[in-house]
Amino acid sequence: MLEINCPYCGKRSQNEFSYGGDASVKRPELGKEVSDKEWDEFIYFRKNIKGKHSEFWHHIAGCRQWFKVLRSTSTHEIFKTAKIEEEL
Repeated sequence: MLEINCPYCGKRSQNEFSYGGDASVKRPELGKEVSDKEWDEFIYFRKNIKGKHSEFWHHIAGCRQWFKVLRSTSTHEIFKTAKIEEEL
């Protein structure tokens, strides 16, 4: 079981959290025309990274805040957590 350090609440069991996806994927700019190819790449295509990876997590059973986690996809070791607006 993982223990995740919520930047708002402190360390909690992984059961309190929900994985929110790859934090390195950039959403297309709002109000800008986006081609079908660009939209498909944003929605469907992801890299399967082995090693350190930036992710979004949601503290669903606590403060309900979204934050970022730098985690190893091969060992599940968590290196750092940060608020959405902070750098990892």
